[in-house]
Amino acid sequence: MKVLLINGSPNAKGNTYTALHEMEQIFRQEGVETEIIHVGNKAIRGCIGCCKCRETGKCVFNDIVNETAAKFEEADGLVLGSPVYYASANATLMAFATRLFYSTAFSKTMKVGASVCVARRGGLSSTYDEMNKFFGISGMPIASGQYWNSLHGTAPGQAAEDVEGMQGMRTLARNMTFLMKSIQLGKEQFGLPERERTQFMNFIR
Repeated sequence: MKVLLINGSPNAKGNTYTALHEMEQIFRQEGVETEIIHVGNKAIRGCIGCCKCRETGKCVFNDIVNETAAKFEEADGLVLGSPVYYASANATLMAFATRLFYSTAFSKTMKVGASVCVARRGGLSSTYDEMNKFFGISGMPIASGQYWNSLHGTAPGQAAEDVEGMQGMRTLARNMTFLMKSIQLGKEQFGLPERERTQFMNFIR
């Protein structure tokens, strides 16, 4: 099994990394392969709605989004990690996630998703909700921990002092591993849920 952990912080070894690394250690103990992908320091533009990905199978902007897409298809789980800016996620991470989810046509059903956010003080729950939207629209079960998946810290590494938050990261990783393994067993025995063809409706007559 494999999990991709997306570091949406501009700082490669900041507090968002501290949270993801804590999860990574548990995943490895549980026999889950991991890869942390640092996107927060990249120049990633947002989706322009050109829909070229429907023709080519990849985003028209050939950057780290397309590099990650193949890894996402093979992965069993995805963790989005972000610092909190004005009660929302880093805009670079949101641009990355929007294009990653929109431009990939493969089914994400029953891949497991989790969101992790880090702030000095506030805005954590709104950021947590914001990031979870990607999973909810994609048929991905959302892993939970023992609280909302968040840590507090300002200076790099300071989040490690948030004892409850760090414990939450370990709990989240164990819960996510359990979900992925359970889903794998379910797929082997029952297969994936039947998916109807989507009927689009824009409420305009």
